[in-house]
Amino acid sequence: MDNQLHAAAQAQRGFFPKSRIAVSLLFLMNGFLVGCWAPKIPEFAERLAITKFELGLMILVFGLGSLTMMPIAGAKIAKHGSRVVTLAMAVCLLPILLALTVAPNVITGGIALFLFGGFVGAMDVAMNANAVAVEKSMRRAIMSSCHAFWSLGGLIGSGLGGLLISKIGVLGHAGLATALAVAFLAIAWPMVLSDPPHPDEKKEKTRLPMVPLPWLLGLMALFSMVPEGAVLDWGALYLRQEMGASVALSGFGFAAFSLTMAAMRFAGDMVRDRFGGVKTLRVCTLFAITGMLIAGFAPSAELAIVGFAFCGIGISNMVPIAFSAAGNVPGLKPGIGISVVTTMGYSGMLVAPSAIGFVAEHVGFSTVFLALPVLLVVVLIFSKLARYADGASGGGH
Repeated sequence: MDNQLHAAAQAQRGFFPKSRIAVSLLFLMNGFLVGCWAPKIPEFAERLAITKFELGLMILVFGLGSLTMMPIAGAKIAKHGSRVVTLAMAVCLLPILLALTVAPNVITGGIALFLFGGFVGAMDVAMNANAVAVEKSMRRAIMSSCHAFWSLGGLIGSGLGGLLISKIGVLGHAGLATALAVAFLAIAWPMVLSDPPHPDEKKEKTRLPMVPLPWLLGLMALFSMVPEGAVLDWGALYLRQEMGASVALSGFGFAAFSLTMAAMRFAGDMVRDRFGGVKTLRVCTLFAITGMLIAGFAPSAELAIVGFAFCGIGISNMVPIAFSAAGNVPGLKPGIGISVVTTMGYSGMLVAPSAIGFVAEHVGFSTVFLALPVLLVVVLIFSKLARYADGASGGGH
């Protein structure tokens, strides 16, 4: 009853209650720290004297950290609530950028990367669960804008990183980035929505779910994130090697994709509240399929970039809808559903880049981009499941 009263009170506090500001700041902080890591990678590899192949293995360690910690976070959320787990993981994450900067050898660098991936992933699960709780309290979709703040954090972190490293060095950059992350967390801390667990629920529900629904939603997230990983990791190389684009022009593929993705994520909640999860997902998936086909068939780099921009419009809200739906699976604690979906989704981002690189070496990137819509067609087939996302916003089916 207390929770219901709290939810009702929250819903009356307008479009931007404190809990929404707090969870947006947490997404911003998480994305910012991940973005800050990207420009540090060349220096990290040079300092530890590792080859490109060894660096690939180190980045795989980051992914393994995420995949290890995500299911653990889901179980802890079911037991303690998303607020406690989100804040605990955020605190654990704070010193890792500095640890990566001072790591003296491959062993310590690998441990730091594993922890970085682990805490980023665990915080990701927890803050998504908190966003679902805020959606329920507001009876309004906010998941897409939360993911937009993550994208924004990533753009700020990666955009300023190179500049700061050149001006104040790697240690100065890591120190300043950590101080900013501390500030984000300090502002958010007192406003994070508390969602205590229900002690009367059976303990069995903290185990891996036996019902198929969260696994199907996980498959949707996985098949949405593989094309995203393809554009992010291989888009520039495709434009450069197969389209003959200049170095400057090849960078626009990722920029166009990121720009339309961030913009549509900020608009996504409004669209979803208006049309519901199912219709929004279907339209987004059709945009993504169209974008992939344009990029694959494009006779010029410019047209391929237009394709990537279309792809960003589509993929932008597919994953947030899957996450919202996962947090509203009937009879399942939000943390468990979200941990299944995030783990499956991010495993696609982890495995896909190397698999796509291997395939593209033999058949070319254009063939890969023309094949990826098959995964998106599967998402379209299961799109009816997006109706569970409407449970967060009080929308219709």
